[in-house]
Amino acid sequence: MTKLSPFAAKKNKRDKNRVTIGKVGAPHGIHGEMRIIPLTDFVERFETMKEVMVGSEMLHIESCKYHKQYVLMKFQEYPVREAAMSLTGKLLTVDRSEAAPLQEGEYYTFDIIGLTVYDMDGKELGKVENVLRTGSNDVYQTRRTDGGELLIPALKAVVKEIDVLGGRMVVDMPEEISDAH
Repeated sequence: MTKLSPFAAKKNKRDKNRVTIGKVGAPHGIHGEMRIIPLTDFVERFETMKEVMVGSEMLHIESCKYHKQYVLMKFQEYPVREAAMSLTGKLLTVDRSEAAPLQEGEYYTFDIIGLTVYDMDGKELGKVENVLRTGSNDVYQTRRTDGGELLIPALKAVVKEIDVLGGRMVVDMPEEISDAH
């Protein structure tokens, strides 16, 4: 139901206009290429990119290729390995308008985090703090209004409405889940 990794969500909780798509890892070789750890479900996006924000700096992509689980990028502004090493650990972000399109009923992780959760009667249950990826379906980790934790399976039978612009989610929780503390 959601796209992008939880890593992306943490960064974009602070800046809703930027979408995190990767993180700079270690240098690769001696020519200034850097290993990029993809933090997006849309890894193919790197092939067509001409520029990307790395930390707080807009950089121009000189080359991009795939190597194992990494994307190898070389930036025009960092032509040698020693200079490029200073980028290690920084996040790659794009403007929200450049986010990959989603199908009907799919949401970005960073849009789900922070939503206020209500039950079918309009009672506030808490706020979504994280999206856990379980393989079969995502689970919305929610901080209850009483301080406890509520795990909401991202299933159509449970999640009845997601209103990103309104900042709300309406759920119909099975009693055995919603009564557990």
